[in-house]
Amino acid sequence: MAEKIEYFSQLRVWQKAHRLVLEIYRLTKNFPSEEKFSLVQQMRRAAVSVPANIAEGFKKRGVRNKLNFYNISQGSLEELKYYIILAGDLGYLNNQQTLTVQSNDVARTLNALILSIEEKNAD
Repeated sequence: MAEKIEYFSQLRVWQKAHRLVLEIYRLTKNFPSEEKFSLVQQMRRAAVSVPANIAEGFKKRGVRNKLNFYNISQGSLEELKYYIILAGDLGYLNNQQTLTVQSNDVARTLNALILSIEEKNAD
């Protein structure tokens, strides 16, 4: 029998999303200063939204409410994926592919969580 998860920080998807946030913060430190209040801020906001909404959704009692927050995380992750493409095209990222792989891994894991909740609660 699987161990009961009591805290959002025990969720594998949250852990992966949190690592992605840390990487985004690390890399955006090196962006040009003129991007400080535009692309850097947008990338960080979108990145932080992913694990934050996973955390908030984790505590929601209703399945529909829980899935809504996980879906918001999916939207923020897709937004972040665009910013990664943009930053790469602007020449601000040397490892765009690594971030893309990392964000796709978070997306797959989040999707698996959503599907497992939906299947568990199907009539």
